[in-house]
Amino acid sequence: MTSGRITRLASIGLVVGFFSGLFGVGGGIVLVPLLIVVIGFSQRKASGTSLAAVLPTAIAGMIAYASHGSVDWIAAALLAAGAVVGSLVGTWLLHHTHQGVLRWIFVAFLLVVAGRMFFLVPDRAITLEFTPWVIAGLVVLGLVTGILSGLLGIGGGVFIVPALMLIFGVGDLIAKGTSLLMMIPTAVTGTIANVRRGNTDLVAAAVIGCLSVPASIGGAALAWAVPPLLGSILFALLLVYCAIQLAWSALRRPRLTDPT
Repeated sequence: MTSGRITRLASIGLVVGFFSGLFGVGGGIVLVPLLIVVIGFSQRKASGTSLAAVLPTAIAGMIAYASHGSVDWIAAALLAAGAVVGSLVGTWLLHHTHQGVLRWIFVAFLLVVAGRMFFLVPDRAITLEFTPWVIAGLVVLGLVTGILSGLLGIGGGVFIVPALMLIFGVGDLIAKGTSLLMMIPTAVTGTIANVRRGNTDLVAAAVIGCLSVPASIGGAALAWAVPPLLGSILFALLLVYCAIQLAWSALRRPRLTDPT
């Protein structure tokens, strides 16, 4: 690997890590296009490498949020349980469902949620009370997230974070920290499967992951300094970017899985 390639990968790691820590997302929606355009990876190699690189980023960001008490461990476990099952369903549907209509529905959904997030001022003191309905709702949310992840190739954070805030009324910091924790088991199982299929550049993932860790911690630290309303607006802008990215991918290659 040349020094120029290492520098490009390191720069990508810093950018992706910062976004991951600040917004509580895996960063794949940003990382995959960068790997394709800047490094020249194929779609499949970029997706597999992205998932592996996200793992240390998610762990570092989660630890940063947990150190401030901004992770709901029980909620993350319930979400992860649903997401693991949902990802299997989504992977199966990938080969049996036409994605075109569903893709555009999800783009519209992201834009609607973004519009709502522009005016949301989350209460950072609110935590979840685990009634039977809340427990069932979290499992279902994880299930839907897993299905969308397997079917459309989207990351869980762009769906989990606003859902926790808008549906369950959770504060933005807890939503982000819980989202990062939920991603860890999914990233582990997905990376193992990708490595077995030869779809992961482990060296590139290691370089990105190593640089993304300090950037993720920095992004998480900034999240506490950002006022709640501004945090919601910034996340809304991220959702708009995700919607544009998914729409562009659908227009270019409507039958391929989206890069996230």
